[in-house]
Amino acid sequence: MGVLDGKVVIITGGSSGIGKSIALTYAEAGADVVVASRKQENLDKVAEEIRALGRECLAISTDVKIPEQVDNMVKQTVDHFGRLDIMVNNAGRGIPTQPLEISVKEWNHVLALNLTGVFLGSMAAGKVMIEQKQGKIINIASTAGVIGSPGMMHYSVAKAGVIMLTKNLAASWAEHNINVNCIAPGFTLTEAIKKWGILPPEYL
Repeated sequence: MGVLDGKVVIITGGSSGIGKSIALTYAEAGADVVVASRKQENLDKVAEEIRALGRECLAISTDVKIPEQVDNMVKQTVDHFGRLDIMVNNAGRGIPTQPLEISVKEWNHVLALNLTGVFLGSMAAGKVMIEQKQGKIINIASTAGVIGSPGMMHYSVAKAGVIMLTKNLAASWAEHNINVNCIAPGFTLTEAIKKWGILPPEYL
């Protein structure tokens, strides 16, 4: 038996990179998993891996920038499993751009994906967890939100916002037995980082 047998977890951005690793780790620990991302075909591949571990998995195409899609993701989860124990707001992506080259469109996109998406996921999950009188929300930030990152100003601002959002929700929802925490990883060797080619292999 796994330490998370019977638990239900949602991971946004769960089709690749850090999110995929989180999803598989939860499944290995015994949880049933919902993976959400925009591309259904990528989600289906991860879902197959999770089911091969003997766990149940839903793969729900979701754009975390769109409130209705986030609400639907949580609703489908609760309709299917009857509960939601853990919400991992992982979806996000940086776009390496020097400050004076950032357009308003790019600024809004990066903040919507990396910060508003965490807000929407937390609100949708929080409503369910308050009714359940328990739950855990884990938001994935970045060291870029703590120390800044050259050429990633909008991403750094968004991730700093995730950290403060987490602190506020932790204080607000503790009375409902909801734990809200944040993890701030540094550069991680994902496919996106490889494509950027911005760091030498020895750094990673």
